[in-house]
Amino acid sequence: MEDIKSVIAKNIYTLRTANKMTQLEMAERLNYSDKAVSKWERAEGLPDIVVIKQIADMFGVTVDYLMSTEEERAAKGFVQEKQVVEQGPRKYTPAHRLITVISLIGIWTISLVLFLIFWTQGFNAWQVFIYTLPVFFITWLVFNSTWGNRRNNLYIVSALVWSILLVLYVALLKYNVWMIFLLGIPAQIIIYLSFRINRVRKRA
Repeated sequence: MEDIKSVIAKNIYTLRTANKMTQLEMAERLNYSDKAVSKWERAEGLPDIVVIKQIADMFGVTVDYLMSTEEERAAKGFVQEKQVVEQGPRKYTPAHRLITVISLIGIWTISLVLFLIFWTQGFNAWQVFIYTLPVFFITWLVFNSTWGNRRNNLYIVSALVWSILLVLYVALLKYNVWMIFLLGIPAQIIIYLSFRINRVRKRA
């Protein structure tokens, strides 16, 4: 009986190349490094069961499919591999980018409308643009986590934290609590280390 590592390695390689996907592209969609994908395909490592399920869903196959040889699949009555591959993985398409951009522009448009409404009433509500920043970054984070390169989440989360601190500073502007920005330093370190630890763990 063929070693399970070799079976999974061969199936991952076959499905990835059939879908014209590079190791880096596959790694980014799984939020892993391309070195990890390379290890899997060389049968030098084995993804955990959660990742195996993610890979199966990505290529439109079952976990049993990934863990079976061609002979075993034929005996179990699986559909032909060509039919499976045609489904293909979901990609970050130009349509997705367009939806993201339109949504982000829409947030600032709403802010501008609110500012103009307040301005016509005699209020100089420039703070509305500051308060929009966290909403902007949260929305961007959701879209990027769903469709984009999750490695960029480090920068988006960092910007989100600093924007929240800016909102707090503006809300307490009359007290001039500029020292609140000092909280951003340990927060930034924690964010960086959290993402770093996650990447190191996934390379193992």
